[in-house]
Amino acid sequence: MRRIVIFTDDPGWHGKQLCLAFAERGFTAEYASLTGCRLQLDNYDLPVLVPGFEDRLPAAAFVRGVPGGSLEEVVFYLDVLHALKLLGVPVYNDAGAIERSVDKGMTSFLLQRAGLPTAATWVLRDREQALAIAERELQQGNYLISKPLFGSQGEGIRRIEKSTDLLWLTGSRGIYYLQRFIECDGDGYSDVRVFVVNGKAVAAMRRRGISWLNNVARGASCEAIAMEAELVELAVAAADALRMDYAGVDLIKDRHGNYRVIEVNSVPAWKGLQGVCQANVAQWLVADLLQRYLGELC
Repeated sequence: MRRIVIFTDDPGWHGKQLCLAFAERGFTAEYASLTGCRLQLDNYDLPVLVPGFEDRLPAAAFVRGVPGGSLEEVVFYLDVLHALKLLGVPVYNDAGAIERSVDKGMTSFLLQRAGLPTAATWVLRDREQALAIAERELQQGNYLISKPLFGSQGEGIRRIEKSTDLLWLTGSRGIYYLQRFIECDGDGYSDVRVFVVNGKAVAAMRRRGISWLNNVARGASCEAIAMEAELVELAVAAADALRMDYAGVDLIKDRHGNYRVIEVNSVPAWKGLQGVCQANVAQWLVADLLQRYLGELC
């Protein structure tokens, strides 16, 4: 029972790092896609079948990606993760954490409900109401960000700077997610990513974008930064508000010198972070999973 499944459709560098970290602790990690899983409810001994684990369930599941698709497909993938947890298989991060973070509207709601400083945000269905909010914000001298409710790496994000920008304002499958743009402190554009594992901030970096989008996938450069107390406190509180085993927490320091939490990622990449920090993130993640959920001494 020392076999772990890593759910991913693109193992790449991150998958390799996790496999190496598991191997160092005597576990074999194998990749599988949630698209290949099935519920087989005629089998009481193995009601969830995971590719490569046809004879028994894995000792644990590490979630590196949940495929996109129709609403029914995504719900099914999450059903598989929920079912595995109910069967006693540790799922890291579990389906609940993924549901809370992949939906930007719920993430924003939970951050505000926890009393954490974040950007003013509106999530709604009605286009006329969305336009009215955007026009009001522009009249008050604020830029807005329009984001897909589901998405990552800056895909589909636009900045609304003037009234003519409202001509192309569209919803994400009918839902509008609008967020007040935060002007960052200092020159240029930058934000901060803090990696949190089991309530502990293990590494942090600043991302400097070539535009107002600071994603590494879009050309942002990375630099290690000191983990000052306020930064650590906010990042840990954000991960706790969404009840995550681990998280990549994105924050911006505004023009007044105050940090604001922007996003909390349940399947964060860490290659850029690894390149500028000394912490081996994969080893942190694997050690936490094995210690807390399988009782292994690491």
